[in-house]
Amino acid sequence: MKVKLIECPRDAMQGRANFIDTDTKVNYLNALLQVGFDALDCGSFVNEHLIPQMADTSEVIKRLKMTQTKLSVVVANARGAVKAVQFDEISFIGFPFSISETFQKRNTNTSIIESVDTVKHILELCNTHSKKFTCYISMGFGNLYNDPWDEDIVIEWLSKLKVLGVNYFSLSDTVGISNAYGITKLIDRITTHLPEINFGCHFHTRPDNWEEKVEAAYNAGCTRFDGALMGYGGCPMANDKLIGNMPTEKMVSFFEKKNINLGLDKLKLQEAIRMAQHVFE
Repeated sequence: MKVKLIECPRDAMQGRANFIDTDTKVNYLNALLQVGFDALDCGSFVNEHLIPQMADTSEVIKRLKMTQTKLSVVVANARGAVKAVQFDEISFIGFPFSISETFQKRNTNTSIIESVDTVKHILELCNTHSKKFTCYISMGFGNLYNDPWDEDIVIEWLSKLKVLGVNYFSLSDTVGISNAYGITKLIDRITTHLPEINFGCHFHTRPDNWEEKVEAAYNAGCTRFDGALMGYGGCPMANDKLIGNMPTEKMVSFFEKKNINLGLDKLKLQEAIRMAQHVFE
């Protein structure tokens, strides 16, 4: 099976208090574009007062040296999508659709039902401008708010969103609470009831349990994984400071041990890792 890796510097950067200057971002992202990832989650078009780290996304994208790696961005509403579709360089536009009512209101200041309308508007824009839409199923493996969650709820929303025209999904372990058993159970349900669904996994994790998540998801049939070099970033709402993004370099080692050719330039990967240590120091 071909495995796709999506590198997510946007997720690694967005929560940092100290602003990473535009030149540094551009140089880092250009280095990542040389590695050979399937896609690069490079920025977001959101309220710059709420996420000031992403205020320069437009400038950054204009200065990127494109390769075969596709560019992806995240938006929180239709206004952000209007900006995103203007860039020829962008292939994927993502929206965080939470199946936790509490998190959806905290994250996008809208209810789940209101977010359905947002998805419809973004889909229209994407279809008009030949972009692909990725729906991130936030809190896809459970939540910390005691909001209702089970596999049936996930299946229900995947089904409803697919009817609207969503073709790409990313199951997001937003606060890093998934485990191997739960991952296997959920993906088995998805592949059984919605075998045509194109999905990947966006895990947040502690340093000591990343492998069980990747292995469980892969064995259950997932072949698309998001990550960030060195595990930088993650969700600031998690109740554990050790929870960060899935470390990309560890996933690379994991799949190489399974003799899976990821098509990456290993020298360029090592250069990017060295750069990451300076970008995020």
